[in-house]
Amino acid sequence: MSIEMPRGLPFSVDTFGPNTTTKRMKRHHFLTHAHKDHTVGISPSNVAFPIYSTSLTISLLLQRHPQLDESLFVRIEIGETVIVDDPDGGFKVTAFDANHCPGAVMFLFEGRFGNILHTGDCRLTRDCIHNLPEKYVGREGKAPKYCLDYIFLDCTFGKSSQRFPTKHSAIRQIINCIWNHYDAPVVYLACDMLGQEEILLEVSRTFGSKIYVDKATNLECFRSLMVIAPEIVSEDPSSRFHIFSGFPRLYERASVKLAEARSKRESEPLIIRPSAQWYVCDDDEDDYCQSVSQIQKQRKVRFNEAVKDEFGVWHVCYSMHSSREELESAMRVLSPRWVVSTVPSCRAMELDYVKKNCFISRFSSDDPFWKLLDIDMEVSSGAVTDTQTVTLSCCLVSDVDFANTKMEPVIEASTIKKQLLSLSPEKNNLPVTLFGRARLSSQVSVQLHERKVVHSACVEKLNLEEVVEYGTKQETVEEASCRRFSSSSPKESCRDLSGELRKLYRSMNAPVPRPLPSLTELMNARKRSRKSFKL
Repeated sequence: MSIEMPRGLPFSVDTFGPNTTTKRMKRHHFLTHAHKDHTVGISPSNVAFPIYSTSLTISLLLQRHPQLDESLFVRIEIGETVIVDDPDGGFKVTAFDANHCPGAVMFLFEGRFGNILHTGDCRLTRDCIHNLPEKYVGREGKAPKYCLDYIFLDCTFGKSSQRFPTKHSAIRQIINCIWNHYDAPVVYLACDMLGQEEILLEVSRTFGSKIYVDKATNLECFRSLMVIAPEIVSEDPSSRFHIFSGFPRLYERASVKLAEARSKRESEPLIIRPSAQWYVCDDDEDDYCQSVSQIQKQRKVRFNEAVKDEFGVWHVCYSMHSSREELESAMRVLSPRWVVSTVPSCRAMELDYVKKNCFISRFSSDDPFWKLLDIDMEVSSGAVTDTQTVTLSCCLVSDVDFANTKMEPVIEASTIKKQLLSLSPEKNNLPVTLFGRARLSSQVSVQLHERKVVHSACVEKLNLEEVVEYGTKQETVEEASCRRFSSSSPKESCRDLSGELRKLYRSMNAPVPRPLPSLTELMNARKRSRKSFKL
């Protein structure tokens, strides 16, 4: 899944659906790879424009959708640069290996709008980064000669603290696991996803055997392998190696296979699932992770060998996405001015580099950054007073049918241009109250709301409903805090600060105010002083 590009850009990346709000405004369209969540909406009835992509991605897409016309696509290969003509000025596009799946690329756009790297889905290893133009890559602690203006970054595992092994290391663990289970009559490999072909190729080469793919149950995987690596595909079920569908119901089907072997008193088959999801799900705290025992959680820290879970499935941490450590390292080397997460949950905000370096206050009022976002900053004529307004044309938001809604497409902020640029937390010195930074001040509430609207427009695709919903939610929290101020205990007020407001501060790269001593401590100190005075 990918977010829409800002309206100030003439191109889109990986957004094609009928509900794509900026589709009509984009003249050029790019596809990073052939995973389904990035090709949603590509159909003969919905596509009336050329799509730039690699030959392999186009072949996989045409195989999946034979009704598509090949003339809809323009081929751009890894390392190739294409000049795209546009009424607002031509721009260059270069494709680089994304280290994700066969045919996957990152796109580097260079034009009047600046220098933009869209990673698509990627795993940014050191080799992957150093394939980029040397002028954008820093070396030995030095900043690059030219900094990228914006990076649209794959932050799928941006919240995970785990350190992933390399793909090569993970493949060796799979090979070793198979050798260690030499008596397993059948080896089931849960490798039916596009991007795991390297594993199948190495298994086939090491053990000199082709891999059986059941066309009846896994036709899409069969077709993809026939395009990418037809030499390893077998339709003979007597082969020792079988493709095993990963999801859904992986553990249910694995339990059935193991139970069948036990009932027949045969050696158990070996079931291997190469994926990073099992290792990072503790960070996401989903239902499955909550059911995993403490022993299983302790085993997950072992990244140097395959690990068997309670269902009898062997796991190897094979990741097609970057770990947080790899993302942090890549951002330090590339030193971009602004980072946008391509996953909707805005996980780029969790990166230390973004927290330290990406502030709106670093952009001057005439910076191309505002034009990129199509934000029109018009200061009304006349004397500069506190009542002047800056009109923010928030064009990162979706096209909404304003005829059928009460919301307006223009947001007015009660501040002047200089005040808008000072919304960054590093320059915002708010008065301190007993429970934090002026958390009950109406003026601060307006500033926080304005900062959130501007920051959201610069970081993520938001629709107006989300902006209004956020504003309503924030006002509700603050009004509730005001109502409870006189009746709540000090502990409850402190919890308010560490809850909703703490999330609010962090979402805007603002340091969370340190709480002052609680009233309980102050009262106890007062009681002690009274007792000593009586004595």
